[in-house]
Amino acid sequence: MTKSIILSTGNIVSGGPSIIRKNGASRSNRELTDSLRSNFAAAKEEYAYLAVNGTNGNGNGHADRNGSTPLSVWTEQQDSVLYVPRINWDFAGLQEEPSQYDVTVKLFFLTTGSTSCPSAREQHARQALSLVLKELRIPKVDLLVVSFPGMSFDGDCEWEADKQNAQQGEDEEEAATWPALERLQREGLVKNLGIAEFGSEKLARLLKRVEVKPTVDQINIKNCCNVPPPLVELAKEQGIELLVHNDSTDVLPKGTLRELLGQGPNGAGVLADGEASSGLKGDLTPQWVIKYTAVVRDRGVIENKGYFAGAELEEEA
Repeated sequence: MTKSIILSTGNIVSGGPSIIRKNGASRSNRELTDSLRSNFAAAKEEYAYLAVNGTNGNGNGHADRNGSTPLSVWTEQQDSVLYVPRINWDFAGLQEEPSQYDVTVKLFFLTTGSTSCPSAREQHARQALSLVLKELRIPKVDLLVVSFPGMSFDGDCEWEADKQNAQQGEDEEEAATWPALERLQREGLVKNLGIAEFGSEKLARLLKRVEVKPTVDQINIKNCCNVPPPLVELAKEQGIELLVHNDSTDVLPKGTLRELLGQGPNGAGVLADGEASSGLKGDLTPQWVIKYTAVVRDRGVIENKGYFAGAELEEEA
């Protein structure tokens, strides 16, 4: 049996409207894992208190006597989807009207091969985007940037990075996925589309196979000095904005996810470790991560930032 798991960080901006507030880190992989751990701990504490005391001070006795918090208290099962932690949508939404914000999301596809067929990726994209729209209570996002697996921009110089990049990723999978993103735009859920880590050759090949061009190309040039001149020229010709980022290209490795949800000292206790331990058992595979950022347009202030992540658990019989 297959179970979907949705992880969430809540708003990680200090002083934001979320109940659970925490400080982030500079790189997306560390920021994501630290924020998830913090949100798990805060949810356990909050929901355990409500389970014992109730909102009106009358306890219902759902917390364990030893002080631990059962999964049923701080997570939520809806059909085949497990939310870790459970989400209180009463605290969702931005402080001002949606028109006052620029909202950018970055969707990291984490799998390749049979689990990355266009229909699966479209399902993942729609699920991830719907969670962000619900979390922020907005009808659409201004920019959706897509990061495909196996892509990076590393090299001793910008020319070498561009050359190596041309051989990375899976052209067929990327081109087959793009129409699903175009549909999101046609439906009015996304204003603009963007990509990440596409050098000059990769970008040129993609442009020949798509109807809607990306308006943005994000690249990480941490190991290079400059953006490759061929990419600068191509982007200028096609009207594509080049942006620099510092997101990790391996934002949620499989081992990190299992550690996050396992029984260890830094784990949430969702997954079983060994035959004797409690928790869910099976093979866990991260599918996608989406990062969202809502900026107040006239002030340039980030009001809300966070992550959702989706994984698939193939449960043991």
